[in-house]
Parts: sequence; C-alpha cells; structure tokens
Amino acid sequence: MQDDRNTDPGLRWQGACGDASINTQLEDGRNICIRTVAAHDEERLREGIARMSPRSRYLRFFSGAASPPDWVIERLLDVDGVLHLAWGAIDTSDPAQPAMGVVHAMRPDPGERVAEFSIGVVDEYHGLGLGRMLAATLLLDARDDDLDALSAHVLYENTAAMRFIKRLGAEKVDRDGGTLEFRLDIAEALARLREESEPPGLADIFAHFDALEGGG
Repeated sequence: MQDDRNTDPGLRWQGACGDASINTQLEDGRNICIRTVAAHDEERLREGIARMSPRSRYLRFFSGAASPPDWVIERLLDVDGVLHLAWGAIDTSDPAQPAMGVVHAMRPDPGERVAEFSIGVVDEYHGLGLGRMLAATLLLDARDDDLDALSAHVLYENTAAMRFIKRLGAEKVDRDGGTLEFRLDIAEALARLREESEPPGLADIFAHFDALEGGG
C-alpha cells in the first residue's frame, strides 16, 4: 500500500490502489480497495500497525509494542507472489487513504502445499466484514498458486480469531504452550465463503478472480 503522503492529496487519493486492485465496499457502504502489498508500502504498513490497539497488536504479533521490530516489518514486506502472498485493504472513502488490514500466506519453498496464514485488521474497521474479504482474497490467490491448505498459530486467549477460522472450516491440529495451531483447507474455506451473502463485497472478490481464471 504505497506511501504517497508527500504528493498532492487528490493525486494520492486517485493513485493508491492501481489498476489491478479489487474495488468494493464494506458492510457499512464504505468504499475500499484490496491490492497486493509491495516494498514501498512500509510507511502505510507501519501507520496501520500503530493505529491498532495494544491488545490487537499483542494478539496479532504476540507483542503489544507500538511497532514490531524492523526485521518483522521487512519480512511482512518481502512479498514475491510465490513464497509470500500478501494483500492489503485501503480505505478509499478517506482522503488520507489509510491501511485497514493486511493478510499473509508464507511458505518455505515453492513445492510446499501448506503456507503460514496471518491476518490483522485495524480496530476501527472491526465488525464490517473486512476480515472475511481479506481472507477470501488470499484464499483465492493461494488456490491459484497451487496451495492446498493454510496453517495458523493462534494464542489460546484469542477466541475471536479461533471463531473466525473455525467458521471457515479450520481444525485444531496442535498445541504448544499458549498457542494453538489450526489447519485450514483452502477448497472448503472458499466453498463456505461463496455461500455467504455478507458482506456483499465478497461477491466482487470472487468475480475478480473468476474473471482472471476465465481470461476475462
């Protein structure tokens, strides 16, 4: 999510998303775009993390620090479309074009069929369907990249995250201290999301990838 803070605000509003983005709406009618993350998104990523509550940062990064260490930021931005898939949402209803949330899938080598899944949404956008929309985007991208499943490590106290992934069909496969590991079958999760009518923006995400698959 590119950093255009030093350009004219009107130009930043028009150019933050790009031609390859998915333009849609949240449950409250707010206009957003979802697009792949790139290295030049560092400032927007840092700003988004800083706007998360300490509790949300702790549940996402296992630390409540205002910003993760630089090596974590570098890893989150090291997106190549093969070993690391990442999509972010931008609030296009706000002239500042802030980051709303980011979702990742990482794997150690191209032949690995399971990738590590993580998702984070800025608190002010909770409850608007953004998590499901980001998850659907990543799942569709992962399916097209020959992945079969996603693995998620969740703190035992993060009941909201567990409800979220279980709703998509995830099953618990391991426990390590205070962390639970879940395995999410991509095909099953996508089938469940296709059946959901809320948020309406989910249909735009499926239509985007359906058009790519059909060459449209």
